[in-house]
Amino acid sequence: MTTAHKHKVLRVDLAERSYDILIGNGLVASAGEHIKPLLASPRVLTITDENVAQHWLEPYRRSMTACGIECHELILPPGEQTKSFEYLGQVTEWLLETGVDRKTTLVALGGGVIGDLAGFAAAVTLRGIPFIQVPTTLLSQVDSSVGGKTAIDMPQGKNLVGAFYQPRLVLADMDVLDTLPDREFMAGYAEVVKYGLLGDSNFFEWCENHGKALAAGDSAERAHAVETSCRAKARVVAADEREEDQRALLNLGHTFAHAFEIEVGFGDKLLHGEAVGMGMISAFELSHLLDLCPGQDVERVRRHFEAVGMPTDIRALSDASWTAERLISHMGRDKKTEDGRLTFILARGIGEAFISRDVDQTVLRDYLEKYLAS
Repeated sequence: MTTAHKHKVLRVDLAERSYDILIGNGLVASAGEHIKPLLASPRVLTITDENVAQHWLEPYRRSMTACGIECHELILPPGEQTKSFEYLGQVTEWLLETGVDRKTTLVALGGGVIGDLAGFAAAVTLRGIPFIQVPTTLLSQVDSSVGGKTAIDMPQGKNLVGAFYQPRLVLADMDVLDTLPDREFMAGYAEVVKYGLLGDSNFFEWCENHGKALAAGDSAERAHAVETSCRAKARVVAADEREEDQRALLNLGHTFAHAFEIEVGFGDKLLHGEAVGMGMISAFELSHLLDLCPGQDVERVRRHFEAVGMPTDIRALSDASWTAERLISHMGRDKKTEDGRLTFILARGIGEAFISRDVDQTVLRDYLEKYLAS
């Protein structure tokens, strides 16, 4: 059986844990063809959510059946709240009740929430079962499905309980992006822009020139953005799989973003990618206050997010209870904190991000106080 579509293939080079990322059209409808060669037994268990199942479960299931693969599915509620111990327990119980063994492959058919939850379940069930990512959002295609970070959220913060556990394959289907709500697509776009801001000023310029066409549905532009983003992430992950050094650059904007998300409450009021977009603006503003980054670069970042219709100001969601001290307290519980020192990804300019663990807390506090008060 062959497919009618051509796919771009990228390799994440991690020695015996290396795997391919396939990018193109028709990958959900032909998932069985790509997955079958990796199976130790012709049986997969699949985790998805209600929104994804409505659009993509049937073509996915048909492709499995056509390839002689037995398929069982668990459909979960959508949303960040599903990344919890409660649902981790439900998933692992279902895996065991369904008869999982160490040759059984688990497939995550969904966005970042499903990918993170299913990946963590795969890592801890029977001390590790094979795992495949079929990401169905832009954010998960360019970020969370690649690199092996799996986790659930805790009341103290995002992704605080998890494991590094690499998938065996990633299928990034451009077709699934057509069924995404505009807001969710654009939240994922923030992670695309991130790759330009942290290390590739030419790609940021490409985003400035092509972002509106990409948002409007241009499939070729979307495929280019996903390929460029995945290629950048694969390169970083291959060099620093467990975030002991330069992989931390991929957290540009996230120290602020996670604090914003805790204050707002995980859910639809503030999507993760929206928080990351605003967090990157804050990271550039703080860099400017520290005399690291030109003011015109800060304005370029802000203008681009405004131009594509993304929110740029967390104060639209804040209230009088928000204080600089509360936000800094949230930042202090971030998993990147070391010996009580906050970790920030700062920038000397667009495409020139670096890791800093010595930000003057007085400058940070002053920045947040003035920001919230203005």
